[in-house]
Amino acid sequence: MQQQLSNLPISSPKTVWKHEIDKYGTFKDSLRAPIHRWFTYPAGYSYKLVQAKVAEYGICPGQCIGDPFVGTGTTSLTAKLLGVDSVGVEAHPFVQWIAKTKLDFEYDTKRLEDDSATIRERAESFYRDRVFSIDWPDLIPKCFTPDNLNRLAALREAILCHSPKQYQSFFKVALTAALRDTTSAGAGWPYIAPSKFAERKVDRDAFKEFEKRCSLMIIDLDNVQSQNRPVSNHKLIKGDARKFSAYTGHEKVDLVLTSPPYLNNYDYADRTRLETYFWGYYDSWGAITDNVRDKLIVAATTQVRRSDGSELTKISKISPSVHNILSESVLKLGELRIIKPGKKSYDLMVAHYFEDMLDVVIEVKSALKPGSPFVLVLGDSAPYGVHIPTDEIIGKLALDVGFSQYEIEVLRNRGDKWAGNSQRHKVALRESIVTITK
Repeated sequence: MQQQLSNLPISSPKTVWKHEIDKYGTFKDSLRAPIHRWFTYPAGYSYKLVQAKVAEYGICPGQCIGDPFVGTGTTSLTAKLLGVDSVGVEAHPFVQWIAKTKLDFEYDTKRLEDDSATIRERAESFYRDRVFSIDWPDLIPKCFTPDNLNRLAALREAILCHSPKQYQSFFKVALTAALRDTTSAGAGWPYIAPSKFAERKVDRDAFKEFEKRCSLMIIDLDNVQSQNRPVSNHKLIKGDARKFSAYTGHEKVDLVLTSPPYLNNYDYADRTRLETYFWGYYDSWGAITDNVRDKLIVAATTQVRRSDGSELTKISKISPSVHNILSESVLKLGELRIIKPGKKSYDLMVAHYFEDMLDVVIEVKSALKPGSPFVLVLGDSAPYGVHIPTDEIIGKLALDVGFSQYEIEVLRNRGDKWAGNSQRHKVALRESIVTITK
C-alpha cells in the first residue's frame, strides 16, 4: 500500500517515446560494448545515454563532463571515446581502480599479447611445482574447487610479479573478470552464493578463462585505438561525491551525468566482496565496512547503526518544504520496523540518504557552469510499502538550493518481475531521468 509523500507537489513527468528510450539504451548495452564490458557492475546505465546527452546539449571537445558516482567509468570512458574532457569521482577504492584501468587504454596490444602468454606460462609452472597455502578468507575456498583455486592463485602470483604497473593492472582486471566465470558457486548477478556450490556443473579451467578474457580485452583495445578522436583530459579520483566541487573547481563543468545509488537497500560494498577478498584488499566484513561501506553515501540498512535504539524523527539539513513530509515517512518506517520480520532500519536509511544527496546536489551546483544541466538516472523505492518518490524529492531539493528547474522523463516501470511475490509490496515503481538546470 502506498504511504506518505502523497501531498508532495508532483510535476508532470515527460512522456518518453520508444525511440527515445532506445536512444538512451539500457545497462545491457555496456555488457556488449568494447572496454565497458571488462567488468560487470550493478545498477549502471548505457554508454548510449552519455552519447545522447552529449549530443543533446552540444558538448564539444574542450568542454567537460562530470560524474560524482562514476562507478566503473561509463561516463568518463564514453567522454574519452568522444574526445571530451571528464572528471569522475568514486568512493569505492576497488571500483575506482577498475574504472581507472579501463580509462588508461593506451596500451601496446602486441606487448599485451606477448605478456599474456608469458603470464600464463609462468602461472602453469607455479601450478605444477607447488600447492599454494594461502590463508584465504572463508568465502574464497567455498567458491572454487581446490584445483581451480590453485590455478587462480598461480595466476595471481604471476601477475603480481609483472611490470610495469599499468600492464599489471590490465591483467589484474582480466583475472578479476574471470573469477565469476570460474567459480563453482552460484555467481549470478549481483551477489555470489557459496551455499549453492553445485549450481554450476561445468568446471571451467581458470587458465583458459583468463586467456579468453585477455583475448577479448585486447580485441577491444584494437577496436578503440583504431578510431580517430581529439585528445582529451581526464581525472578519475578516489573521493567523496559530497565534496564534488573540490575536485572539479567552481563552475568548471558543462554537464554532470550520473546515477547515484538507488534507495533500494543494495549494499555496493558487498557486491565486490569476492574480488576484494581474492586480491587481499580486505579479509572480513569489518574491514570492508571500515574501508568501503562507511565511505559510501547511505543507501542500505547495512550502513546505518541504531546506537540508541530510537527512530530518527527529523532530517536535520533538509529544507522545510520537504522536511515535514519526509519526516512523516521516516516515522512511519520506524513504526513498521518494530512489527516487520528482520526489523530493517529503513527509517534511518531513508533519512541519511537524502541528507547525503542534498550535499551532493549542493556540490554539483557549485561545480556546474551557469545554465548547465545536471542529469541523473534514478529509481524510486517503497521500503515496507512506504513510497519514496526519489526523483521528485531530489528535484525539489535542487530547486531549494538554487537550481532553476527540473524535469522528469519516465523511462520504464520497475518491480514487475516481483508481482507474484506475496511478501513484497505492490507499489508501482519507475526508473526516470531527472534533468536539473542550474
